[in-house]
Amino acid sequence: MLEIIGFASAIVIGVSLGLIGGGGSILTVPVLVYLIGISPVLATAYSLLIVGASSVVGAARYAKQGLVDFKTAILLGIPSIAAVYITRRFLVPAIPEDIATIGTFELTKDALLMLLFAGLMLFASVGMIRNKKESKSTEGLKNKRAGWITPLVVLAEGFVVGTLTGLVGAGGGFLIIPALVLFANLPMKKAIGTSLVIISAKSLIGFLGDLSNYTIDWSLLGIFTALAVVGIFLGSYLSTKIDGSKLKSGFGWFVLIMGASILLGELV
Repeated sequence: MLEIIGFASAIVIGVSLGLIGGGGSILTVPVLVYLIGISPVLATAYSLLIVGASSVVGAARYAKQGLVDFKTAILLGIPSIAAVYITRRFLVPAIPEDIATIGTFELTKDALLMLLFAGLMLFASVGMIRNKKESKSTEGLKNKRAGWITPLVVLAEGFVVGTLTGLVGAGGGFLIIPALVLFANLPMKKAIGTSLVIISAKSLIGFLGDLSNYTIDWSLLGIFTALAVVGIFLGSYLSTKIDGSKLKSGFGWFVLIMGASILLGELV
């Protein structure tokens, strides 16, 4: 029963990506771990392919509308792609299975990744909940910073986001989009389209770094990915009928509750 709910959730993840432009991918790892029953380490690998394939569909839609800045995508994407590949190929496999024991609490590799992911969910949820306030302040910051921010900042941001993506398997759009608006001086819609190009490239290449480290269940992964892509198209259709920005705050609260639950579950 849980597995059926898990596969149904793949459609929900895709719908959220198509409807509000991001956020849904952050649920991929929890769904794979708690509903499908996959280990956290393998779930982060699967998430990269699922998020990457879904983002390709979204990026294609934005590119057709001329809402992708390919020059900026390359500038931020190159360090991000390098970082996520190195993290998945070498760093994650190098983390020991048993890291530390503090009293009765054992910090394992799986627990560490889920704690990192829970923290990421909490951080992302705040951005979604405060979406309207952030959009106003972002414009002011963009105007103030546009004159002095250099490409080095964008390169550094790409490396940080790539490392984070490699560790937890999330797309990181909630980090990339503000960086593109504030540091690359892109309008919001073009920032979203450019972000999807970066996410798709770094996620898919990051997944390649896992192929030699894990045994992949291609049947399960293919079905889940296909359902997520179906959800993308459904979400894109609904976006013409529903104002996704109004749903973003509510979805943020849901992610906040999920992140807090995972954090408490892993600690307790």
